Amino acid sequence: MSSFIATAPARPDHAQIVNDGFFPDLDVAAALAAMRQDGTVTAERLRGALIEATLSVNEELAGWKAAQLASGRESLAAIPAPTVDGKSAHEHRYLRAVYCETRASLIERYRDYDATAAGDRQAEALMQAVEDLRRDARWAISDMQGIARTTVELI
Repeated sequence: MSSFIATAPARPDHAQIVNDGFFPDLDVAAALAAMRQDGTVTAERLRGALIEATLSVNEELAGWKAAQLASGRESLAAIPAPTVDGKSAHEHRYLRAVYCETRASLIERYRDYDATAAGDRQAEALMQAVEDLRRDARWAISDMQGIARTTVELI
């Protein structure tokens, strides 16, 4: 027996999330598209997850931001970096870090409630995705700061 469960397309709150003036504002619709999020997450929860991820990434970059401000760079876009698709590499990486943190948080909060063996396997795959997303966020932040990526595994 098979079944089909349709999820509604996401209906984002299309307003931007205004950032701190140094880091770029977030376009909720662009974030939704980048994360390939479906309609199972409400617009309010999506917005909350984006805000929390933004706060987390901003906090992690606070020391680096202070050094940039001390050098006279008033925004992330003002920091010299290669440009791709009309944005600096730093802006792309900043948004990647925020989107990865947001998606990881949403996956953790919306785990499938299927109690079958298939549901357990899917939950394990989702948790691997969370780890991958958090790693990608760390790498994006490290790349912005110009520090080496480090992967350490305890044996």
